[in-house]
Amino acid sequence: MSRVAPVVLKVPEVMAVLGMSRGKVYDLIRARKLKSFTEGRSRRIPLTAVHEYVQSKMEEAA
Repeated sequence: MSRVAPVVLKVPEVMAVLGMSRGKVYDLIRARKLKSFTEGRSRRIPLTAVHEYVQSKMEEAA
């Protein structure tokens, strides 16, 4: 059986992917540098938003 890649991530998953603290991830969300939404009481970050954030940081570094 094949496994489907997630479309949205929880904050702890984004923390692990980006190697950042919880506070830094929420700082990025508050600064609107990382798009997110809430589902119930949980914050969700689209995988595409993580890719966009990384891409913008790569462009800044170039």
